[in-house]
Amino acid sequence: MGSTGKCRPASACAAIFDESGRVCLILRKDNRHWAIPGGAIEDNETAAAAAVREVKEETGLEVKVLRLVGVYSNPRETAITYPDGTTRIWVSILFECALVGGTEKPQPDEVLKIEWHGPDQLPDPMLPGHIVRVRDAVLGRGMLHR
Repeated sequence: MGSTGKCRPASACAAIFDESGRVCLILRKDNRHWAIPGGAIEDNETAAAAAVREVKEETGLEVKVLRLVGVYSNPRETAITYPDGTTRIWVSILFECALVGGTEKPQPDEVLKIEWHGPDQLPDPMLPGHIVRVRDAVLGRGMLHR
């Protein structure tokens, strides 16, 4: 915890690819940008468990974690300014996940749409940091079965 007694902001997200190599993206309701599914890590929860939970909550899909892709904390990509004017740098942990079940259903309070896109044909507008994350996940995919 920081000196104010609040936990440092941390989130987990999931790069989910279908059999055609397309990535699952959500259109966020809050900022109308495309992103990979994910959200805050809750108290007493692992980052991997948070990624799995967030995917289920936001999309209705069930996934399992395959591997860690990366940890992101670039202030230009992970800074969030809150309504009170406070800016925090989020640490975001990206996992590649495999689809294991569920039914696609956007969570109406947070997600407007769910779509699958080729990594070289990402929609606009997309959160800039998430473009980097999708590319990082794609670059490491060939290592899964070696």
